[in-house]
Amino acid sequence: ERLAEAGSAVFDKTGTLTLGQPRLTNLHEIPPRLLDVAQALASHSRHPLSQAIAQQAGRSTPATFDDVSELPGFGMEARTGDIVWRLGRASWAASASEENGTVLTRNGDIVARFTFADEIRPGARSTIDTLKKRLRRVEMLSGDAEPACRHVAEELGFNHWRCNLLPADKVSRIEELSRNGHKVMMVGDGLNDAPALGAAHVSLAPASAADIGRNAADFVFLHGNLSAVTTAMDVALRAGQLIRQNLGIAIIYNLIAVPIAILGYVTPLVAAIAMSGSSILVISNALRLMRMGITEKRSAPKTAKPATEPLRA
Repeated sequence: ERLAEAGSAVFDKTGTLTLGQPRLTNLHEIPPRLLDVAQALASHSRHPLSQAIAQQAGRSTPATFDDVSELPGFGMEARTGDIVWRLGRASWAASASEENGTVLTRNGDIVARFTFADEIRPGARSTIDTLKKRLRRVEMLSGDAEPACRHVAEELGFNHWRCNLLPADKVSRIEELSRNGHKVMMVGDGLNDAPALGAAHVSLAPASAADIGRNAADFVFLHGNLSAVTTAMDVALRAGQLIRQNLGIAIIYNLIAVPIAILGYVTPLVAAIAMSGSSILVISNALRLMRMGITEKRSAPKTAKPATEPLRA
């Protein structure tokens, strides 16, 4: 019911609009020793950018730390004696820095910068185009730097987008939209998106999302194609229509049957048949929802994936 009521949509970027499998593109620019430190820090985090560093950066000598901690939305921090290492958002990791992007710092000084590339999730462009026609507002909210956000926003046709956001900033934006009369649908995947998923009127997450993201979402779509979002909305709208039809059928049926029964014209056999008939009638009407998925599969090109996506609510 809440999904059918959604009037605006908010999307996370990394792992939602993109596949969440970023590649480290400037590996050759980073000194090996600093790469060792970055990979050791990144291995303690499940953030997609951290995983890109941990998986692609070859480490010859393991770096060790006295303690390691993660600040969601900011990055990783570790200590080795008097040295404080930070890997994450530049504005947090570096002292008095106004830079953006992902950096490695040593006692507040930037010693390495990291750049990444990610692939757009299949079905993202068509999904955004469809939602822009249906809904009042469609936005992208991301904690990533401005250049990466601008690239994705332009490629997918977003008119409204924001970058360098903390988890609390995403929640604030959703609450602001709610106060302005928007019933917000949030689509996100990461650890940092869980508060926003909980704050939205209704929420969805891909199966690749972090555990906390999947648990916070109302729906989880199991395949990688983002068209599952519009499919879920279509199913929700169609289901609501069928529910109202069944209520109408039940009311009309009883308006006719009850007076006849009160007048004594209904035998036990007729009553049994009538009750079974009413159940068959509303169930048959409800089963029309299944024809929606069958029609979409038949109309889809043979080389394309089915338009319907499995959902878990």
